[in-house]
Amino acid sequence: EQLIGISHDLWAHPELCFEEVYAHQRLTDCLEQSGFAVERGAYGLPTAFRAEFGSGHGPTLAIVCEYDALPGIGHACGHNIIAAAGIGAALGAQHVVEAVDGKLVVLGTPAEEGGGGKVYMIERGALDGIDAAMMVHPADQDLNAFWAIAIHELQAEYRGLAAHAAAAPHLGRNALDAAVLGYMNVAALRQHIQSHERIHGVFTNGGDKANIVPAFASQQWYVRSGTSESLEALKPRVIAALQAGAIATGCDVSFQWAETSYQDLLLSSVLDQVYAANAFSLGRGVAPREEAPALMGSTDMGNISHRVPSLHPMIKAAPAGVAIHTEEFATHTAGPLGDSAVIDGALAMAFTAIDCWVNPQIVSDATSALKQGS
Repeated sequence: EQLIGISHDLWAHPELCFEEVYAHQRLTDCLEQSGFAVERGAYGLPTAFRAEFGSGHGPTLAIVCEYDALPGIGHACGHNIIAAAGIGAALGAQHVVEAVDGKLVVLGTPAEEGGGGKVYMIERGALDGIDAAMMVHPADQDLNAFWAIAIHELQAEYRGLAAHAAAAPHLGRNALDAAVLGYMNVAALRQHIQSHERIHGVFTNGGDKANIVPAFASQQWYVRSGTSESLEALKPRVIAALQAGAIATGCDVSFQWAETSYQDLLLSSVLDQVYAANAFSLGRGVAPREEAPALMGSTDMGNISHRVPSLHPMIKAAPAGVAIHTEEFATHTAGPLGDSAVIDGALAMAFTAIDCWVNPQIVSDATSALKQGS
């Protein structure tokens, strides 16, 4: 009841990137009341936290909580489930961590939906001393992970010259036309990129009134590719496509890449196997992600996975075919399937943490595999 209550409470109070004040308080209060040493506002981020329990010499395991929502559609990514399952795993593992000479850390990571909370936390030492990290993510099926590709957000701003659109259009330079042409150039570019790449954008400003030639227009773009290396090769092609719109219309364009970028998610086959066995004991058969190649996205958990062995399975929280980031998925994240995902996700992660403490070779093998790139 406690964990489902947390999940439903966060679902009813959706908060956007770096604004997760309610969730931050709710989760840290629970951990503190359960005996964890809690640091609120950790790593210079007001809605981040770090909670610790145990002081053993065995592996230090981090359970990762996400809790930000999406604009307009709330917890359509199910971060309420991620947070509640993470808290549940921590509360369960807490009861044995000292007996098995381990140490448990809970990392509250804000702003996964584009803000890059984990990236800032990593830069400020959040993974210092951490041997492995884990979380579960809701989906419409049980998988060992989803195909999380690298992403970098781009802002494009076009500037032209205002004029009366009827009386003196020849005096104007249309920034909206420049942005539209840039958009169409990117649409053409999409025909000639790799299957693991995605480019998608929206107009955030397109002028103020129809009888004024727009002097300003802006766009937001997500540029994605399979790895950070291939992403760097794609980015100049996107810039060139957008610049061409400005050149054709006599306008200027400026670009601003986001401070943080997300790396691709590296799987840990060692941790995956341990989790899959524990999930199976709870009645969940976990399939390899290759069986669902269409399930593609990006996450700053990828940045963690490049530094420590990481577990990021997908747990069924909605009927098959219901995609995340939709209103329909949001209805299920506080429904029976979502509630089951909270409990099973908490248990499977707690069992996996205990396995790692009882048999430290698991973490050692996972670390070696990460270093070897296998």
